[in-house]
Amino acid sequence: MRTHKLLAIAVAAIAATTVLTACGANTNATTTTASSGGITTLTIGASPTPHAVILQYVQDNLAAAHGLNIKIVQYSDYVLPNKALQDGTLNGNYFQHLPYLESQEQQFGYKFYAFPGVHIEPLGVYSKKVTSLADVPNGGLVGVPNDPANEGRALKLLAAQGLITLKDTGSDDATLLDIATNPKNLKFQEIAAEQLTRSLPDLDLAVINGNYAIEAGLNPAKDALALESGTNNPYANMLVVREADKDNPALVELNALLHSDQVKQFILKTWPNGAVIPAF
Repeated sequence: MRTHKLLAIAVAAIAATTVLTACGANTNATTTTASSGGITTLTIGASPTPHAVILQYVQDNLAAAHGLNIKIVQYSDYVLPNKALQDGTLNGNYFQHLPYLESQEQQFGYKFYAFPGVHIEPLGVYSKKVTSLADVPNGGLVGVPNDPANEGRALKLLAAQGLITLKDTGSDDATLLDIATNPKNLKFQEIAAEQLTRSLPDLDLAVINGNYAIEAGLNPAKDALALESGTNNPYANMLVVREADKDNPALVELNALLHSDQVKQFILKTWPNGAVIPAF
């Protein structure tokens, strides 16, 4: 991890107007805005939990001493933050892991840069109908995220629990077509990741992203019937910026703060149940 000390910026006057909406405005916002006091303002999009919570800790406790002011824009889905980064509404976003970013870049042609991972939210299998995976009925209905990266991740978790097996395709993004064996004849329903907690009562099982589980009041360590391991997990969430901004001193400094020991201890203290795990 590279760390840089932020150079103080003394600017007499910079006119910069940024429209901040959770829908992503079609605007050519500048990369950073700086006040005459040398504080650089960054607008960062984030999922509410835990990303925005972690960013707020940085803003309240670390940012000012390093010449930063962080404006946090919260998003409840996984599509809009990258659109807003692309159109210039945001300076960066913090909500996604590398496989999801790569799938978005391939689909939409984004040219983004990912800093190293900050934290992992273990994917979990949840149910309102059974208390053990052994009790899942034949023909049971299973909800999985409908985006390629997280669907593949969900299927691998189900395979690790012996509910299905997957063909060896050489790709991390397994799809429902890659299911090789399905002993319980489970039926699968692809659902937007943010909707899975709402759909849980209608499903026998649902594989839910950690941040959405937390937001819905689920405790991954206690409520999940199976939980992804954090060891060597490739799905760490990280700060993402436009490729052209990867060496921007303010963004490099923000990434350094996200990888500070203070942030690591904050994550461990705030989520002692393993719902959020530092990735550094």
